[in-house]
Amino acid sequence: MIDQFGRTINYLRISVTDRCNLRCQYCMPEEGVEKKKHRDILSFEEIDALVSKMAEMGVNKIRITGGEPLVRKNLTQLISMINRHESIREITMTTNGIYLAEHADALKSAGLKRVNISLDSLKPDRYQAITRGGDLSMVLKGIEAAKRVGLTPIKINVVLMKGINDDEIDDFVTLTKDEPIEVRFIELMPVGEDGHGSTQHYLSNTTVLDKYPNMKCLPKKDPSSPATYYQLPEYVGKVGLISPISGKFCEMCNRVRLSADGFLKYCLHSNEEIALKPLLKDEALLEHTLRRTVFMKPEEHQIDEGQFLNKHMVQIGG
Repeated sequence: MIDQFGRTINYLRISVTDRCNLRCQYCMPEEGVEKKKHRDILSFEEIDALVSKMAEMGVNKIRITGGEPLVRKNLTQLISMINRHESIREITMTTNGIYLAEHADALKSAGLKRVNISLDSLKPDRYQAITRGGDLSMVLKGIEAAKRVGLTPIKINVVLMKGINDDEIDDFVTLTKDEPIEVRFIELMPVGEDGHGSTQHYLSNTTVLDKYPNMKCLPKKDPSSPATYYQLPEYVGKVGLISPISGKFCEMCNRVRLSADGFLKYCLHSNEEIALKPLLKDEALLEHTLRRTVFMKPEEHQIDEGQFLNKHMVQIGG
């Protein structure tokens, strides 16, 4: 699929649930958010049907996300279903790692290739505070399990927050010294209704480069990757910087998102979405809608201006 700016869209991020077992401070209020009704969530069969059609149209990379994907029961069943599509060359997952240790073997057997693990602190008390109750030891066990079964290379996603975890940059970079781990620092984005994250705790990723002037920038193997990778001399792993605020990477964006209740977002940071679930019984209309929606993918996001794209429910058909 090609959008109006000539970008090839071949990467689908699938949210399999809106539920999460953590309440990270920058992600949601302490009381959580209103959950979608079970009847509105896509079944595995419906997700697989959409993957099948989009695979026919050029999608070859799938990322499983949430919420927290491992709170969805029998997730390995879905991964096995997707893995049967010959044109899908890679299935990956982003997880907070809490349940990873108990599922790592089954996920690998089902066809999952690797994992990204969200981890914002290596200090148990601080991790518990940021996540409002998370147990760091469970995440660390999950990382070890992922190594053991070969869900590699492991990528650790760290949301960098001024005054909260910026004193741990050295600790995270040290993780790359002796192992082929990729630690990726991500700039805090304005999530939530007030977007407070972009002001009080925002910190540019240039902070990491300032601390390590001898860090070498590596050639970009995948032009569509949001991360720019660096490596310290004699270190085995890599440090990635994902800078959606200070350095947009929209020019080479190749991805779209499917929400847990069946809405397609053509920009990950947009509120514009179109319902695909009602189109599953009309293959021709589904394909037409997918092509039209992907074609209208915007040139770039607007979160650097402190706002998402305007909320607008696109009508189907036409």
